[in-house]
Amino acid sequence: MPLQQFLKGIEHALAPVRHVMKPVLSDPLVMAVWALLVGASVGVLWWDIRKRNRALPSMMKGVWTLVVLYSGPFGLAIYWYSGRTQISHDSLWRRGLRSTAHCYSGCGAGEVLGFVLLAGLLALQSTLLVTAGTFALAYTFGYALTVGPLMQEGVGFGEAMLDALYSETPSITVMEITAIGTDLLIASQANIGDVLFWGALVFSLSVGFVFAFPINAALVRFGVKEGMKNPAEMGTEHQRNRAASTD
Repeated sequence: MPLQQFLKGIEHALAPVRHVMKPVLSDPLVMAVWALLVGASVGVLWWDIRKRNRALPSMMKGVWTLVVLYSGPFGLAIYWYSGRTQISHDSLWRRGLRSTAHCYSGCGAGEVLGFVLLAGLLALQSTLLVTAGTFALAYTFGYALTVGPLMQEGVGFGEAMLDALYSETPSITVMEITAIGTDLLIASQANIGDVLFWGALVFSLSVGFVFAFPINAALVRFGVKEGMKNPAEMGTEHQRNRAASTD
């Protein structure tokens, strides 16, 4: 079939990537060091939020926590550049990164749940079932992170869902094609007890973020997505409120 031939061609073209990454992501020492870096990064994130960035909404605190859990020091660097109230000025790149982080937090949760449940705990041997199930969970979590806040603001479910479909589908699709594809390319035969299972899952999440970022930046640039609010403005409002409460 043409589709199977196309997929085989992609797999063959990316074989060198698998050859390089598979030994790295299956090395227990590498993954132990990565786990330590992730733990330290989450600690720095929460120290900064509690000491300097309490003005961030609870949802964004959760978003950044998941981003750093998925991508460790790289996620922390993205937060530092685009998500803190201390940023010098906002820009398209910062708005694109915040928008991607928002999408990434929900889709990443769906992807992790999909692979752990379907390929790991249930040990399904069908690549098609694992892929379809993981895609479905990623879309569900990704849309929920948009629909939920809109409904809290008083928007009806139908309108909120239409907004999510319109604004989030392109970035979720690109993110999950690249992330799930990367995971299957590297670790399609790995079991939940293998280091490679977790190493490939972590790596694939960050790959998805990288490919989804230009899509989100373009959507923000052309007004399809508003992008997340400038955190510097939140910091200014927070300082004003604190000053008013002490008068």
